[in-house]
Amino acid sequence: MTDPIILILASLAAGEKHGYAIMEDISAFAQVRLGPGTLYGAITRMEERGLIAAVESTDRRQPYRITPLGRKQLTEAVASMDRITTAAAERLKLA
Repeated sequence: MTDPIILILASLAAGEKHGYAIMEDISAFAQVRLGPGTLYGAITRMEERGLIAAVESTDRRQPYRITPLGRKQLTEAVASMDRITTAAAERLKLA
């Protein structure tokens, strides 16, 4: 799954991060490289939708955290992906 919103929420589920740290984390756990335009565009939309929130910082980098609404959306996405991968594994006779 390479949906930037799901990837960003998954990254922030582990704790607060700034944009570059999110990009590096996603690259490490999903082997997907989000470009800065994709990442920051998604961050803006997610903040507007209440899925993530900016955290106060004295650093020049802006950290973000997942909100309860973002955690709910990620939980629902994980459950959906689990149903899909289970069905696919059964159909491929992997399970």
